Formats: sequence, C-alpha cells, structure tokens
Amino acid sequence: MKYTKLGNSDLNVSRICMGCMGFGDATRGQHSWTIDEEHSREIIKKGLDLGVNFYDTAIAYQSGTSEQYVGRALRDFAKREDVVVATKFLPRTQEEIEKGITGQQHIENMINTSLQNLGMDHVDLYIYHMWDWNTDIYDIMDGLNRIVKAGKARYIGISNCFAWQIAKANALAEKEGFAKFVSIQGLYNLIFREEEREMVPYCEEENIALTPYSALASGRLSRKPGEGDSKRAAEDTYAKFKYDATAELDAVIIDRVAELAEKHGVTMTEISLAWLLTKVTSPVVGATKHHHIEGAAKAVDIELTDDERKYLEEPYVPHPLAGVMAQNKRTDASKKHVWTTGAQKILGGEK
Repeated sequence: MKYTKLGNSDLNVSRICMGCMGFGDATRGQHSWTIDEEHSREIIKKGLDLGVNFYDTAIAYQSGTSEQYVGRALRDFAKREDVVVATKFLPRTQEEIEKGITGQQHIENMINTSLQNLGMDHVDLYIYHMWDWNTDIYDIMDGLNRIVKAGKARYIGISNCFAWQIAKANALAEKEGFAKFVSIQGLYNLIFREEEREMVPYCEEENIALTPYSALASGRLSRKPGEGDSKRAAEDTYAKFKYDATAELDAVIIDRVAELAEKHGVTMTEISLAWLLTKVTSPVVGATKHHHIEGAAKAVDIELTDDERKYLEEPYVPHPLAGVMAQNKRTDASKKHVWTTGAQKILGGEK
C-alpha cells in the first residue's frame, strides 16, 4: 500500500479509502444489500492487513449501524492512532428547524451521536454530507469549527457540493479564523467525470484532497454488463437512478476497461481504479467481499501509460448531474440561499 497526505491536513492516508456504506443492519436503513457485522469485520480486518488505514462511514448509513460495526472492528483490530476515521452528518430536519435547533446545535448533536456509535472520543475527518439550503453557511462553519476546537474532529471535509460552494465556505472560514474544508468527496469515476469541469482544478489550486465516492460506478466498472451481478446490482435503485440513463454512452468505456484488463492480465477493478488514482488523493471504494478490497489494493501498484489513459478517456461525453448532486439546488426558485447579515458583510455583500 502507498500513502499520502490528505490535502492541507497532517493526516497520512492510504491511497485507497474503504467505503463502509455496505456495512450495517439491512433491516434498519435505505439499503437491503448491506452485510452483517460478522462479515463486515472480516472485510475491515482484510483491509487492515492490506495496509488500508482510511475508513469512511456516515451516521446515515443504516441508521448508525455502519458506524457501530466500523467502530467495534477498528477497536478490536487496530490502534486508534494507526487509522484515519471519517464520518458524515446530515442537514437539519424540518422538525429540527421548527423546534429552533440551530446549525451549531445540530452539528454538536450529530457528532456526539456518531462518536457514541463509533465508541471513539474523536474522528479524524468530519464531513458535511450534503449541502443544506435551509441552514446558514455561517452556522455550519461555526458549528464545525467548535467541534474541531473541542477536539471531537481533527479536520473537516465536505461531500456533494459545487466548487463555488466549497470556495465560498472556505473563504468565510478563512476570514473568520474557522477550520477550513481539507477534502471533497464527490461523484467521480471513468463514466462520470463532471468534477473535472471546476472541482478538480479548484482542488489542485488549493491543495484540497479529492476522495471521490462511487469510484467503480456501483460495480459497473468492475465487470462486464451481466457478468457476476451482485445483490447490490439487482436491488440498489439509487445506483440505477445514477447510471442507467447513460448506460449506452458508458458501454464503450466499460468495454475499453475490459480490454485493458485483459491486456494487463488484471481485473477491471484494477484498471478503473488505476486510472482514478492518477486524478485523486484516495478514492472511496466500497467492499462487501474480500476480492473487492483485494482488487482495490492491487490497483495502487498499476501504472497506465499516457496512451492507455487517453484511450480510456477519449469516448467520454458530458453527463447530466445525477444522484445527490442533481438535488443540490433550491427547492423554491424564488428564494436565495440563507446567508446571515454577518456573513454577507464578511464576504463583501454589504457596503
């Protein structure tokens, strides 16, 4: 395994991050295909044996049971200082808004619940899971800064946002002396490359780590269509929503991945991730079977030639936004995002 710094932090992370959305009680969440604690522990142990020290979960994954499984496994199999643990928090609910719970209070409640689930006194990276159009960004950044100062999170990251959103948030944080986002977790893989428009160059300029999710497009980049379909492939309606509409456009790229895999004598997983590893810091790779994490680890050592990279990239055509990013917009077009007077003044919005 190879390691690198996570953006502007001092966290030393493996080039592969284990995505833990596939762990958790299948009766308690949005996914029917997650694996139980016994099998989750086996996958986590295998990842540790392969040198993976970076683990990504979220309070939303199977009602917190993913956090619980991950926390117990890491306590049993690793020293806390040897692993980098990331988790995420959700936006305020409508009920919280009606009760007057502030953004700061919401973040405090979320991190406390996650730490209880994980059985830890801090996380290394606390991630803003999706943009909250109903909560002032000043309250979000202030709330995150408070938990960093309290030692409950070492650094903060963000997921599912546009480049202008992280840029504006970090500008506010810099002006106020708050903690800034050191990483972005967006949707990015060989068949969905819209992050290359603005997010990738922005992060290169600012030394912000790219830790994309859906690195294998929910398995589509790890096998030919119809070959070895998994329970997830059959039952994950959200992944189908993200990828089925562009399946014909993506097929030529998937065929080229298969062609290069055969040429190199490796798996499609290894080729797909080898390409992505030339673009990002540490892709988040979901694993529910041993060969998933084994293939991901092997990808770190594969080097594609410039011609091979171009061959994989050439067929790509622009895609419409999908998944959470397709929903990252105002629900009421007549309303602008919530910005406090103080935040507007800081950012030059008030003369």
